[in-house]
Amino acid sequence: MTHTPPPPFCFHQGTEPLLISMPHAGTYVPPALAARFTPEARQVPDTDWHMERLYAFAKDMGASVLVATHSRYVVDLNRPPDGASLYPGQSVTGLCPVDTFDDTPIYTAGDGPDEAEIAARRDAVWAPYHAQLRAELDRIRARHGLAVLWDAHSIRSVLPRFFEGKLPDLNLGTANGESCDPALAQDLLSLAKSAQGYTAVLNGRFKGGYITRHYGQPGQGVHAVQLEMTQCSYMQEALPFDYLPEVASRMQPHLQNMLAAALAFARQRGDRH
Repeated sequence: MTHTPPPPFCFHQGTEPLLISMPHAGTYVPPALAARFTPEARQVPDTDWHMERLYAFAKDMGASVLVATHSRYVVDLNRPPDGASLYPGQSVTGLCPVDTFDDTPIYTAGDGPDEAEIAARRDAVWAPYHAQLRAELDRIRARHGLAVLWDAHSIRSVLPRFFEGKLPDLNLGTANGESCDPALAQDLLSLAKSAQGYTAVLNGRFKGGYITRHYGQPGQGVHAVQLEMTQCSYMQEALPFDYLPEVASRMQPHLQNMLAAALAFARQRGDRH
């Protein structure tokens, strides 16, 4: 029986000027690659789990949704194609990571990918995802005059490798104000800070990865925002990484309010183009 890998992404085209990208939601690892992984790495613990379920309401809002299928351990879709660090001087994981967020090896024998393998993964998975992302942003902008890109992420709330203490629940990133209009960023921050029971910050530890920084071009009609959310806000942060519907249902209205604000901004500003 021939093993057939999934396509690099799943895509739903919406009707509104909003695209939600989920580059770290994938869990697929090709069997031959998984055989080189440690038992821990095979659990793909650094996945942005259950993003589609958490944002299920977005399709009803008319948003387009682009979801990765492959694990970030195969190739990280939110890193530059050349693998350059997005946070110089700080601990980061690479385009094809060799260690987990807990700083443990991904590969049993230390046989991480060489340049040729990295290039092959980039061509097979990274490039198609970004081609679809670019094509949809261009389509939205041509139709509506403006596009908002929402890059949806989640992470464990306590990760000493990357930050001290507990992370704020809602981490909005706009590349220090470069990837979207300041008015939109402030609207979103106000909504996040008014979410009772949660903490929020703008351009704190997570300012937006490659997707936010590369595609966010306000002067060219694309406004990009990253939301890095604590996983304890909607799921179990440890194995088996279960979705917690009651916990998630308290967070979802706040996500919906922020996306509604992004849509309102896009409609208002798009009319001027």
